[in-house]
Amino acid sequence: MMIEGKILKVSGPLVIAEGMRQANMFDVVRVGEKRLIGEIIEMHGDRASIQVYEETAGIGRGDIVVSTGAPLSVELGPGLITNIYDGIQRPLEAMRLQVGANITKGIDVPALDRDRIWHFEAAVEKGSAVGPGDVLGYVAETDVIRHKIMVPPKVQGTVLELRSGDYRVTDPIGRLRMANGESMPLTLMQKWPVRVARPYAEKLPPVEPMITGQRVIDALFPIAKGGTACVPGPFGSGKTVVQHQLAKWSDVDLVVYIGCGERGNEMTDVLREFPELRDPRTGKSLMERTVLIANTSDMPVAAREASIYTGITIAEYYRDMGYSVAVIADSTSRWAEALREMSGRLEEMPGEEGYPAYLTSRLAQFYERAGKVVCLGSDGRQGALSAIGAVSPQGGDISEPVTQATLRIVKVFWGLDSQLAYRRHFPAINWLNSYSLYRDRLAPWFAENVSKEWMEMTGRCMKLLQIEAELEEIVKLVGVDALSSEDRLTLEVARSLREDFMQQNAFEEDDSYTQLDKQYALMSLVFDFYEQARRAVSDGADVQKVTDLPIRERIGRAKAVPYAECEREYAAIRRAVSEQLNALVAAAQAEI
Repeated sequence: MMIEGKILKVSGPLVIAEGMRQANMFDVVRVGEKRLIGEIIEMHGDRASIQVYEETAGIGRGDIVVSTGAPLSVELGPGLITNIYDGIQRPLEAMRLQVGANITKGIDVPALDRDRIWHFEAAVEKGSAVGPGDVLGYVAETDVIRHKIMVPPKVQGTVLELRSGDYRVTDPIGRLRMANGESMPLTLMQKWPVRVARPYAEKLPPVEPMITGQRVIDALFPIAKGGTACVPGPFGSGKTVVQHQLAKWSDVDLVVYIGCGERGNEMTDVLREFPELRDPRTGKSLMERTVLIANTSDMPVAAREASIYTGITIAEYYRDMGYSVAVIADSTSRWAEALREMSGRLEEMPGEEGYPAYLTSRLAQFYERAGKVVCLGSDGRQGALSAIGAVSPQGGDISEPVTQATLRIVKVFWGLDSQLAYRRHFPAINWLNSYSLYRDRLAPWFAENVSKEWMEMTGRCMKLLQIEAELEEIVKLVGVDALSSEDRLTLEVARSLREDFMQQNAFEEDDSYTQLDKQYALMSLVFDFYEQARRAVSDGADVQKVTDLPIRERIGRAKAVPYAECEREYAAIRRAVSEQLNALVAAAQAEI
């Protein structure tokens, strides 16, 4: 049933229409002659408050509003990967080909290409009983991702027919007889409302790390597959660069990158870099496992709010196939600003700093859709969805509402520091105020897959860095000469940890990504030097001569050693450390 109303008021992206009594909350509507896309966000009697996702200039009182009778939904099927969408899943490339570089208002282009042919391989025979999430067959979406065509949630029945062959996403590939006797056509595509989490069979505890290759993250502040993390930091501290690194190197099957209200040049960097980058695991283009949601700051503010839900719904779809997926949102602060603007125009009672009182619950609705789950389907497959959100607090003040609300929800906090960024320390994650609540849960995995001493060594690393911070306060007051030889050595080793282990060069191939066993070997090198140097100092060696040893430079360059040569080179460094320190001790004792 088509429901028509008339506009009473236009206030920026907010339109109020009357005559909408039969419409439902969150229905998609078409506004004005140009049929702008909007969504009902409030109902009062027959008046509907509509959030319009396009520029509202030119529409006015008395214009017609038509409800589609369906909620804002995304199309899910082959063709999502490698595509670039806006916040409401309109394909940007297809729109450019249709109307040119400037997107016209009211344009309606389907999210999935209706003309592209996909080869479908059936995996279920005629007469089979299937339920929600059961795999009907496969489509080779890219060289990396094998797309599983699944029975939609809440649907079950008996397969009447299912044929392998070449199809468009809207072509029937078979039919299903439902429990009520009716038959239902099956296609390669299904739809799902973005504000509703996709169902799963069971939620599992996160016990496996999402390996990023970034040493400060993997060693000190790890995130689990299915975990949640936030990356707050002031302007210029490297939030976007950290997120690019995570998108490039994380050991997940698929990445959904949401540019939520970010500057256009940052999204342009992503669009240019990702097709050229090689996935280290497959050797293929990184775009073959990436979906991009490009919603820049010059697009209508209301569309930011939808972009987060669009991205995580696509991620849940691939999670349901049994894949490990990472959702990277940059940034949730811009998303919260969209909430604040709409809340203000709705004349709601403001909360702290003008944000709506429901800010925390909306953030929680996003992050709680992450997790490791047993997917729907009879094969018991497992999938994981990890959610990582950047937060851009004004002036770097993490006491502001969006950051605090996020920290109450997520389990990992990677606090970026502008001072570290200005010193060209990358990643600029401050080791003194960051934390991960997954460390204890992941300890058994690290002990089994890397080393039984992993947790002890990483804990020792954090303790040494905290001691360094305390000693730095003393040095500021009385100078380094007032410290004991052991404290001076501690400062030097902590500096080595910071510069030789935690700092990485994103432009150097062998340093941009570091395998876990190489990370452990690097830490071992630093601590081996520390132990032997302490013994040498206690045996009479001068601490300044110990810290000035030529081998120190070789330890500093160890992180750039190619992975295949690590074992041989690190063994040679250990031998050189022993030889040079023994020579120093012998010389010191000879002087006595």
